[in-house]
Amino acid sequence: MTPLQQALSTLAPARLQGIRRGIEKESLRATAAGALALTPHPAALGSALTHPNITTDYSESQLELITGVHASVEQCLEELTRIHQFTYRALGDEMMWVSSMPCRLPADENIPIGRYGASNVGRAKSVYRMGLAHRYGRRMQTISGIHYNWSLPGVSDAEYFGLIRNFRRQAFLLLYLFGASPAACATFVAGRKHELQMLSPNTVYMPHGTSLRMGRLGYQSEAQASLAVSYNSLEGYASSLYEALTRPYPAYEKVGIVNPGGEYNQLSTTLLQIENEFYGTIRPKRVIRPGERPLHALRERGVEYVEVRLMDLDPFVPIGIKAQTIRFLDVFLLHCLLAASPEDTPQEIAALGRNQHRTAAFGRDPAVTLERGGREVKLVDWGAEIVAECAPIAALLDRVHGTSDYGDAVRAAEALLGNPDMLPSARVLAALAGEHGNSFPAFTLAQSELAKAKLLKLPFPGSLQSQMEALVRQSVEDQAAVEAADTLPFEQYRQQYISAERLGRSKGAVAPALAAV
Repeated sequence: MTPLQQALSTLAPARLQGIRRGIEKESLRATAAGALALTPHPAALGSALTHPNITTDYSESQLELITGVHASVEQCLEELTRIHQFTYRALGDEMMWVSSMPCRLPADENIPIGRYGASNVGRAKSVYRMGLAHRYGRRMQTISGIHYNWSLPGVSDAEYFGLIRNFRRQAFLLLYLFGASPAACATFVAGRKHELQMLSPNTVYMPHGTSLRMGRLGYQSEAQASLAVSYNSLEGYASSLYEALTRPYPAYEKVGIVNPGGEYNQLSTTLLQIENEFYGTIRPKRVIRPGERPLHALRERGVEYVEVRLMDLDPFVPIGIKAQTIRFLDVFLLHCLLAASPEDTPQEIAALGRNQHRTAAFGRDPAVTLERGGREVKLVDWGAEIVAECAPIAALLDRVHGTSDYGDAVRAAEALLGNPDMLPSARVLAALAGEHGNSFPAFTLAQSELAKAKLLKLPFPGSLQSQMEALVRQSVEDQAAVEAADTLPFEQYRQQYISAERLGRSKGAVAPALAAV
């Protein structure tokens, strides 16, 4: 019996039934002509600061739809569908852009930053986004994706970090199987150096690309590349983040906190303004208490779940992700948890970054190789090995749930490894070359219109509409209450929030919370 099989044999059915998941899905609002919508967040969707299911991410034009926590894949997708249906009914002529790579963008300075009202927490969220604009540019922030939150009962901090290390080693497989952003609108790279090729006057692409979103044009940062964050332990990870959150960074010191006109440029001059600025394919997470920093919560109470951050929107699926993909993620995450997970090293961390870039840009090239243990191996061979090891995990989940769906998801992945023309990234390029004249904007606009039409045609009971309208009203009242409760001047609030003391293990009084950013 292999170590993986031995670990699998210890998983009780009740524990596997305790898997919980939730989804956060970003989408740009686009006009009927396929350009970024410059209108405010629709009032019919409530307060972006306080609504539990509908908010904005970086831009005022970037919706983020959030499900609750679910025991079943079907319930999770059902809720995501309902949120989409309600949202579309509030968008009028606008639509949700169904690709991870953005629609036609205006000049960088005209991309609107999210607005959250007059409260200290609302202002802080906007100032944080202004900081991102100064540090990375606004275009990079308009890239959208799906975050998958996942937990299993009885997992220790050390086991979660073992999962994370294996996930980072094997994440190339998810980019290969589910990457769906091999092309982009030419406005995204206007005036920037890039390695993309011209496919048509308004479209750039990589012929064998899988996920430009996760490549050199996506969430990349030279400043953050200087962080060799280790995932060998909670304390080591926390120490790395603490340093980044407290160490001034010269380039950001030049930007300053406030501009000559008295407007805020950023929350701080440190390498990271807040924890969420740290880009990664997966994060250890914990629900925070009122007034608590995420890093403090992790240090105090440990890892509660992991957040998978590398999934592209699937432009062929109206809500961006399908059940089979989620089931493969469940199997894959269990594989990452159960397989042996040696400690990482700075050398391996650097190699994993190179593997990510190779897969994003060249993943469908049959000859592409990745670095594994100091030698080059074919991507498809390594991927096939992982998928084969996933099969018994899927079989166990099928027995527990009385289905064949998990095995089907693994068999579908196996088939894709042998037929790259069926990968989502290949299907996108084939569709561009078909009826859309090699135009990424034309293809994605057509898919966005189709998604909107399909979701608006689905039944949506009046009782559900009433429930969601009540959530909208409540969110507006909640925002007003937050604004009325402020007692500190904003500058005092900002200084208290970013103070190093709030990142440690102190149990003393803390300032009002900065809501999720």
